[in-house]
Amino acid sequence: MELLLRRELDPYDQRVTPVVRPLGVADAFAPEAAEPPSRDTARDGVPVWLYGRYAVLGPFPPEPGFFSPRPGGSGCRPCRRCLARRWQAVRSVELRTALEVGGPSGGGTVAAGASPYVTPFAATLLAQLIAARSTGAGPVTGTFPAVHLVDLESLRVRHYPLVPDPECPGCGHVERDTPRAATLTLRPAPVSRPGSFRVRALDAYELPVEPYANPVCGSLGPSVVHDVSSTSTSATIGCFSMRSGDYLRETFWGGHADSFADSVRIGVLEGLERYAGMRARTRTAGAHASLDSLRARGTPLVDPRVCGLYSDAFHEANPHVTPFRADREIPWVWGYSLRDERPLLVPEVLTYYHTPGLEHRFVQESSNGCASGGSLEEAAYFGLMEVVERDAFLLAWYGRLALPEIDPGSLTGRSRHAVDRLAMYGYEARFFDTRITFPIPVVTGVAVRHDGGLGRMCFGAGASLDPDAAVAAALCEIATDAVNLQGRTLRDEQRLRAMSRDYDKVAALHDHPLAYGIPEMGDNAAFLLGAPGEPRARHSMERLYVSEDRPSGPLGSRPLPSQDLREDLGNCVNTVSAAGFDVVVVDQTMPEQRELGLTTVSVLVPGLLPIDFGWSRQRALRMPRLRTAPRQAGLRTHDLTSADLNPAPHPFP
Repeated sequence: MELLLRRELDPYDQRVTPVVRPLGVADAFAPEAAEPPSRDTARDGVPVWLYGRYAVLGPFPPEPGFFSPRPGGSGCRPCRRCLARRWQAVRSVELRTALEVGGPSGGGTVAAGASPYVTPFAATLLAQLIAARSTGAGPVTGTFPAVHLVDLESLRVRHYPLVPDPECPGCGHVERDTPRAATLTLRPAPVSRPGSFRVRALDAYELPVEPYANPVCGSLGPSVVHDVSSTSTSATIGCFSMRSGDYLRETFWGGHADSFADSVRIGVLEGLERYAGMRARTRTAGAHASLDSLRARGTPLVDPRVCGLYSDAFHEANPHVTPFRADREIPWVWGYSLRDERPLLVPEVLTYYHTPGLEHRFVQESSNGCASGGSLEEAAYFGLMEVVERDAFLLAWYGRLALPEIDPGSLTGRSRHAVDRLAMYGYEARFFDTRITFPIPVVTGVAVRHDGGLGRMCFGAGASLDPDAAVAAALCEIATDAVNLQGRTLRDEQRLRAMSRDYDKVAALHDHPLAYGIPEMGDNAAFLLGAPGEPRARHSMERLYVSEDRPSGPLGSRPLPSQDLREDLGNCVNTVSAAGFDVVVVDQTMPEQRELGLTTVSVLVPGLLPIDFGWSRQRALRMPRLRTAPRQAGLRTHDLTSADLNPAPHPFP
């Protein structure tokens, strides 16, 4: 093919040199795949990649007519190794396993024979595409340059934007993790409109789905699916995979708004957020040291024991998970304390929840506290709200705390319409004021099936300085999940019923909410929902959040929203700090997010209850706060004992 292309290109431009390479014959992620770094792609010609009946052209050289960085951008452009890595990342599990793990033949793939698609006619088309791009023709794809997919059988041509791979050994840039780099400065962050907690509207971001979800080089997976079966929201779902040792982990992302267009954009933001939070792609660990040695040097840090550890019984049953020890070296990253206004070290596994090195992963964290925004202040605000929300939910669930119920009739606008829509599909939406120790509004939402059958109930939650926004967030979750719960429970009923009899079978994230599709599991929520037909005391939003006339007692003044997220974040940090907790922020932002004007952070509040998935992994059950907070909040007269705790896994999605 290369000789055919060179001959076809001669009449157009002899300076353009095609370089033909196969895809799918070797592991692009293997260390030995890293060639000597070179940003001069032009010197290597135009890559033409072949696999099966397809050819991929690009990335093209950084010359006028090929690709110019957008004004104000970083100028970062993807190289040929970015393409090979992105292409492999969206392949099937079977091909990735063959390439990355290997089989009896030792890994890799081989050609089955000569390709019937390498023809002079196909070479003519490819040459014309290359020549057209060299003269300045081609698609405009915004931030990221286009590569072309050519079906050599039909000669159909498509193009897709290629996002640079931040971990690429050819063009990626790894920064040192230092206290100075971790130091954060909060600046004014006026909201985009009254009632919003965003500095920019969703449609103000350049968020086309094509760079992130496409079958050639999608950085967040091969596709995004519109859930047209959803009768409550216009839900979208995408998925990308990442390997850690022999384990290829699937990570789902998506959105559930009133339109598919908004759901796709929200989903892309969530996908980028999760991609950034899984491991530190553009920086090295700030330190490899033991807790004891760092403390001996007086280094400020987050003690992982304060954040919760697994039980001895867990480690005995899972000997591959090495327990934390204060004298064992582990990797740390630098974060920043908003309370103390200083950098400090954070165990890497507490903020990057899929970081390589299973021997260091003494706990399996989740995306709890990870958030994105149009500014540092916006991202940190939403990250803190998530941490506060889940802490409150777990306190209520495991402490079996009765909560003031919100009258759905006092809701307005879209929330009221969504409640009515759920009722049409057989579910009652119920809402509970879940403020336990902080006056920051937290709302738990529960969709309860009227007849108590399969798909009995599902839960959601939201937190915000605006209680209406907290209700809307909780409602969005239950409105999306409830309408599909009956079918999902029916399809997996045998396995889920086994969980209802043996909680140790609740092992993964999705097991927790799905288990509550089994009718008898709903009995574990009787402390909150009451018995069927039992009279209910419900309270208006105005009584609970405006007059602050809470049946369960006052919590102090609720921080009121301002028009500046720096002020809102500061008020929330002060509220949490006044109760004796620190608020730590780790900046996880990737280069492609900065190009879009986005910031992603991980927020930790050591000492608040962490959310875990898998019954044997519940750190919250071992933490002092679970037993003392209800008494301190005036909801119990004594510290809780083990006998007081809910014996069932939480139902959080």
